[in-house]
Amino acid sequence: MNRKVGAYEAKTRLPQLLREVAQGERITITVHGRAVAELAPVGRGKATADEAVAAMKAFEPVRGVEAEHVAAWIAEGRK
Repeated sequence: MNRKVGAYEAKTRLPQLLREVAQGERITITVHGRAVAELAPVGRGKATADEAVAAMKAFEPVRGVEAEHVAAWIAEGRK
């Protein structure tokens, strides 16, 4: 879960927020309603090489675009 907390609340409740993050929460800190930072557990969100390869293999191709076209675009330097 990812919830939003204003900067003032984050400052005044930092110890409690850190306990929540240690339990797996992700907390977005906002300033005037705009997200500026995120508190997240250390080490989470980083995929292992095997997880990254599995995610890439599971990615669905773009409909209506042939693989050869994509390969040609990559060769041209497009991304």
